[in-house]
Amino acid sequence: MSFQATEFEFRHRFWFIAGIFCLGFFLYNVDHLNVSVALARRILAPGGAHSPLLDRYIRGFFALGTLLCVLAASLRTWAGAYLHSSVIHDAALHSDRLVAGGPYRFLRNPLYLGTVLLAVGLGVLASRTGAVVISIGMVLFTYRLILREETTLLQSQGEGYRRYLAAVPRLIPSLVPRVPSGGGEPNWLDGFTGELFMWAGAAAMAVFTVTLNLTYFWIVFGSGFAIYLAQHLLRSRRKRPA
Repeated sequence: MSFQATEFEFRHRFWFIAGIFCLGFFLYNVDHLNVSVALARRILAPGGAHSPLLDRYIRGFFALGTLLCVLAASLRTWAGAYLHSSVIHDAALHSDRLVAGGPYRFLRNPLYLGTVLLAVGLGVLASRTGAVVISIGMVLFTYRLILREETTLLQSQGEGYRRYLAAVPRLIPSLVPRVPSGGGEPNWLDGFTGELFMWAGAAAMAVFTVTLNLTYFWIVFGSGFAIYLAQHLLRSRRKRPA
């Protein structure tokens, strides 16, 4: 049995990813202790639960989560500037061309790495078991998506893509470019607007880190989700035949 994602999973990948987050945060009903609190207590043990530094360490983990979310949004924006947002967010798998510019010279899957970084960043708000489910679940699911994309691209691009596979790492970025630039010019406006949802996640984490108010977090994050749905609706309408 192949470990790669099915066509159904790929077409509905956004909702599978959302489901991983929902499951992770639902686990607060089973495990009531936040992972950041648990880690801070472990670092400050013994007596970590009563240490005057506890709140500072907890907020430090939230700040680290914010940093990861900013890195995730930045990486996906960089990738999106070279790969049009209509391709990134399309339900179909595009295999008609190979992009070798921007972050794609350092790793093959910057978009998926960004998704994993977002999962770990937001995971600091989950319970201990929830954080594990979100982080590991996202790694496994994105890995299955990657395998499907690689299989399809090998079939369509042939030896050229096989050489690209051999030269450029899958998810761990190289410190230096592994292939020459493809010559494409980045569209930064499209890259940023296509990843507004990711930036909303980063902004929501930043707001929570400063205020420790979950209401503000969900207002900002929910606004990003609403923007994503509106963008998805507009893309769907544009694809309809006249």
